[in-house]
Amino acid sequence: MEFFLQLMLTGIALGSGYALSGLGFVLIYKATGVFNFSHGHLTMAGAYFFYMFQVQLGLPPWWSVPAAVLSMFLVGVLIERYCLRRMVGESVISIIMLTIGLGTLIRNLVGLIWGTQPKAPVPLFEPGSIMVLGAQVPRVYIWTLIVATILIVSFVIYFRRSSQGVAMRAVAFHQDHASLTGISIHRIFALSWGLAGAMATISGILMVQLVGLDLSLDARGLSAFPAAILGGIDSIGGVILGGLIIGVAESMAGGYLDPLVDGGSKEVVGYIVLLLILMVRPYGLFGTPEVRKV
Repeated sequence: MEFFLQLMLTGIALGSGYALSGLGFVLIYKATGVFNFSHGHLTMAGAYFFYMFQVQLGLPPWWSVPAAVLSMFLVGVLIERYCLRRMVGESVISIIMLTIGLGTLIRNLVGLIWGTQPKAPVPLFEPGSIMVLGAQVPRVYIWTLIVATILIVSFVIYFRRSSQGVAMRAVAFHQDHASLTGISIHRIFALSWGLAGAMATISGILMVQLVGLDLSLDARGLSAFPAAILGGIDSIGGVILGGLIIGVAESMAGGYLDPLVDGGSKEVVGYIVLLLILMVRPYGLFGTPEVRKV
């Protein structure tokens, strides 16, 4: 039971990072209708920016976080301005292929600038473990869960109560109607991509505390995709639950299945869970079914 609780709490902490990253994925989809397959690479790039500010430039660890977040916010805005804005009116498949190409470009640029060897940022959280419900849980997982929870709640409040959040919801509901009310569609698109880059960065920094920093972090960031689809691509609450489900499934698979199959199960178990749920609920757990009248 102690081992089970340890895996459960670890999975919840990991899933909270996936949920935070998935919010950026859902935000772009709700505001622009774009499936951003470069989101995992933005997560990785944000973590490397954090490493650059913290280790290479020597900023204090807690100053490196806002510096990395601001940098990736600007990167997101630039991506929208010079790449996505030129694709307005193009087919969905063309935009999807563009985001895939962006992801490949980001990965190669990160490898070119920082190299392909693993890096070692200074930990943000104190080492050691604490007793939770009779199980020893590393402090880093507890702090990751706390930070991710605070940021997720803050984002939900911002999205629902702020004027920018209301504008993004209006654009997501109907772009033409929002434009007629005076909302700048391009500004909202740029803000959405900037916020997505910022959230991907925070998620990447939290993941670095759990799994380390190397180029494979983009695969971790891409776990936001099954989390978003699982919960419902247009549901903020759904992506939070989806991230937790994926995190717990990966943790359980790593603890119970990996010893039996010589590893590798936790990398695919999230997609297996996604497939099983979509067979029952094609629009995800909380997604809105699309009804077409003919």
